[in-house]
Amino acid sequence: MRYKGKIYKRIMLLGNSGSGKSWTAQRLGEKTGYPVIYLDKECWQPGWTYPPQEEWEKKNREYISGREWIIDGNHHETLEMRVEAADLILFFDINRLLCIYSVWKRHGHKRVDFPDYLDEKKDRAFWQFLGWVWKFPEKCRPGILNIRKNHPEIMFLTFRTRKEVSEFLNEIEP
Repeated sequence: MRYKGKIYKRIMLLGNSGSGKSWTAQRLGEKTGYPVIYLDKECWQPGWTYPPQEEWEKKNREYISGREWIIDGNHHETLEMRVEAADLILFFDINRLLCIYSVWKRHGHKRVDFPDYLDEKKDRAFWQFLGWVWKFPEKCRPGILNIRKNHPEIMFLTFRTRKEVSEFLNEIEP
């Protein structure tokens, strides 16, 4: 993928749930032909359980060993290995109210970034998840911004609005 004259082949999308990462990853994949890896789809096992750490790290090493890829998702326990392999990071720093609205709206619908066997319900876990979305700017945003500081060699783009995301998608060339 070419953006502003430079070619990018290993792209990470980071940001809050409901910020538009998966939607953008899907469109990037369609435009570039790069494989799209949705970490939530690959990670979550039946009963909302996490895979064993060694297994999850091995899977992530396999994902980043490819020549071209788009990886959607934060998953902080394997973040650094993906950052070190990336040449472009897209950070969706979208208003948390819009993120909560988007999570509410999509909840319970079939999603490309989620395994079919997991059932989303508006139960206690969902309300806790909305709390996590609300706290994301304080809890997770600083760590993501540190990536920019600690890895100046990696192109790091921040989107604050959906309009900025659309403009980016219109500017890239396959």
